[in-house]
Amino acid sequence: MCGIMGYVGPRPAAPILVDGLRRLEYRGYDSAGIAVANGTIAVRKAEGKLDRLVEVLAEDPVEGTVGIGHTRWATHGPPSDRNAHPHADPSGAIVVVHNGIIENFHRLRDELAAEGAEFASETDSEVLAHLIARYYDGDLVAAVRRAAAVAEGAYALVAMAEQEPGRIVAIRRISPLVVGLGDGENFLASDIPALLHRTRDFLVVEDGELVVVEAEAVRLETIEGATVDRTPFRAEWDAEQAEKGGYDHFMAKEIHEQPTVITETLGGRLDGHRVHLEDVRLSEDDLRKIDTIWITACGTALHAGLVGREVFRRLLRIPTRVEYAHEFRYQEPLVRPGDLAVAISQSGETADTLAAARLARGLGARVLAITNVVGSTLSRDADDVLYTRAGPEISVASTKAYTAMLVAEYLLALLLGTARGDLDAEAADRLARGLEHLPDLVDRTLRREDEAVAAARRLVDADDVYFIGRGLDHAVAMEGSLKLKEISYLHSEAMPAGELKHGTLALVTEGVPVVVVATQRHLYDKTLSAVQEVKARGAFVVAVAYDADDEIDRFADVVLRIPDGEDLLAPVTAIVPLQLLAYHVARLRGHDIDQPRNLAKSVTVE
Repeated sequence: MCGIMGYVGPRPAAPILVDGLRRLEYRGYDSAGIAVANGTIAVRKAEGKLDRLVEVLAEDPVEGTVGIGHTRWATHGPPSDRNAHPHADPSGAIVVVHNGIIENFHRLRDELAAEGAEFASETDSEVLAHLIARYYDGDLVAAVRRAAAVAEGAYALVAMAEQEPGRIVAIRRISPLVVGLGDGENFLASDIPALLHRTRDFLVVEDGELVVVEAEAVRLETIEGATVDRTPFRAEWDAEQAEKGGYDHFMAKEIHEQPTVITETLGGRLDGHRVHLEDVRLSEDDLRKIDTIWITACGTALHAGLVGREVFRRLLRIPTRVEYAHEFRYQEPLVRPGDLAVAISQSGETADTLAAARLARGLGARVLAITNVVGSTLSRDADDVLYTRAGPEISVASTKAYTAMLVAEYLLALLLGTARGDLDAEAADRLARGLEHLPDLVDRTLRREDEAVAAARRLVDADDVYFIGRGLDHAVAMEGSLKLKEISYLHSEAMPAGELKHGTLALVTEGVPVVVVATQRHLYDKTLSAVQEVKARGAFVVAVAYDADDEIDRFADVVLRIPDGEDLLAPVTAIVPLQLLAYHVARLRGHDIDQPRNLAKSVTVE
């Protein structure tokens, strides 16, 4: 998830581009750059926060009234000057910025290299500059259109050509783009916040569309070339609201971004049931040696690990342990050479997780990192890295990063299962198809937010809330409970449903809320038995259940529904109503949702 800016008009472009990027820096901040046309196209870019680019421009300014800019959240290639955008073809006559994933970029890069192309970066984005240059014959629109026909994935692309200095051309394939309409000047950006102080009139570029932006005109059409006639809209948001996409809080925005995040985490990694994980390089010998998988993490990442444990056990039949990183590092863990240690951290900087990963490596394990930040300490320390591509997560309470971690674990299980022969083709195909359907299932779940709002009104004055589930549902209950306590400050506790009668049932009295997750069909009767136990003692029961489950209505006071799907993949959809529940309880209680008391986004000290 990166930030894109564009400007065409009479004023100097560089200050406008940098100003817009600063307002988009929440979309990515590991590098930034601009390209400005003035006879030739001048590119300036720098690794690090936007202030580094400002320093570069102060030392080596650029002039011109047409330009494009980019602030990066790395997905291919670590943060560096050469991997920063914009990217150009070797002649410098075609320059691009890009947000998203080019799924088939390895194949395209190989094809272009065979034709003699030389690449200056490790990014998938640079392929687009070479493709457009390959097709360019004086018509940038036609060249961009032809490049888009062969570049697969979910992305937004903006291009400039030296021979056409008065225009920029952009396409949208899922990743957002908006045009800001001015008087004798026009703007382009990933999000409205970058432009709100310059104009209130906007055109939203829809999925599958191409836009040509010039100083006096904006032309919108489909990528295939059909004319699109769309009425501009006037934005009445204030700047802070716009930065949050119209939502009241970043947490709400990030919850609703999850379908896109899942799409991007899967992007380019599935071909049927075959999996390509670009930074995972386990050899056949490595795969044969794995006797035990160790998962180590903290907080939300540990709850993702609990899901991973069940998935690895079921699909791979490999003994799998989950350990709190802060406990693991002070134990004498029975890690043996050849074991696989999976270290999970959104930031890649969690101190305890880093220490646990280093301990595991010292004992002979191969370390695989699941992280959201390219170039983080964990990614550099690990033997293999699986990036989650969730983009920057601003709210302290993690939501989209968590679901991306789950999807990453499913991809890893599919890779290991097929490579080791643990999964037959039919089972692998079923899992791959299920993963491809997840964005739609999560989107459909989000559309039922009113159910979570109604449940939140019933929980807002509770003193204690208990979460229960079995198997994978227990893992979901753990994360749902954490989300509630983090931002609502209600006491919340999660446990396996079978553990209730071993003590906690003594605390369940009239009106006490109990949240049950009931998506695992092979455990459903046992879960329902626990629901009946708490209901008999007067509990107020909130259930997360499939649409097709009509039995749960007999016992639950409120049911938060999710679409029917594969039980193994249910944690991805089942957590969504619990995220929404926590959010709306905290909102009703008037708390600072994005920055809850006493908590930090990344725990970088012991």
